[in-house]
Amino acid sequence: MAKNVWSFFSWFTRLFRRRQQLKLGIYGPPNAGKSTLANKICKDWLGEEMSKASPIPHETREIITKENVVVKHKGKELTFNLVDTPGIATKIDYEDFLKFKMSPKDAKERAKEATKGVIDSIKWLDEMDCVLVVLDATENPYNQVNITIIGNLAARDTPVLIVANKVDLKKSDVKRIEAAFPQYPVIGVSAEFGNNLDEFYEELFKLVR
Repeated sequence: MAKNVWSFFSWFTRLFRRRQQLKLGIYGPPNAGKSTLANKICKDWLGEEMSKASPIPHETREIITKENVVVKHKGKELTFNLVDTPGIATKIDYEDFLKFKMSPKDAKERAKEATKGVIDSIKWLDEMDCVLVVLDATENPYNQVNITIIGNLAARDTPVLIVANKVDLKKSDVKRIEAAFPQYPVIGVSAEFGNNLDEFYEELFKLVR
C-alpha cells in the first residue's frame, strides 16, 4: 500500500513539474559521452555548448543546468531544462588521475570533487522528470556502475532512454546494450559526429509524451 502511495506521489510530482518546466537529466559512467551529448543538443537548439568535455575521467564534477532548451521535430516542440551530471562511479581512486600527468595534490582534489559529484548526481535523481542514460557502446554494459544507475532509476519509476554512444567506432555494439537492459528503449548515436541524432530526437519526444 505504501509503495502504491509513493508511486502515485512521484507521478503526481512529475506531472506538476511538467506544467512548469520539464527536467531532463543526463546520467552515465565517466567518459561515456554525457557532456558531448549535452553540448550537441545545446549546439543544435541554442547555438552554444553547455559543458566542458575531456578525455580525463570526471571532467564534470558539478551539476550543470541549461534552461529553456527548445527542441523541434516533425512539427512538434518540446521545452525542458537540460541537466548534465557528474559521471557515476562505484570507486574513485586519486591514483587513476596520476596517469594523466596530474600532480598528486591535484589528483586528490579531483578525486574528492568527483566523489561529491557522484553523491550530488544520485540526490538529483529525485528532481528528474526523465533521464537519458549515456553508455559507451564499445564497452561491456554488464558492470556494477551501469547496474547501479539503472537500479536507482527503476526504484524511482523514472522514464528512461538509454543512449548507446560512440557508434562511429568499430567496436560499438548497440545490440549488446539492448540485451543488457531490455526494459528500456535504446538508441545508438555518435554524439561527437551527430550520427542518428534525428532518430534520437524522435525517441526523446516518445520519452516525455
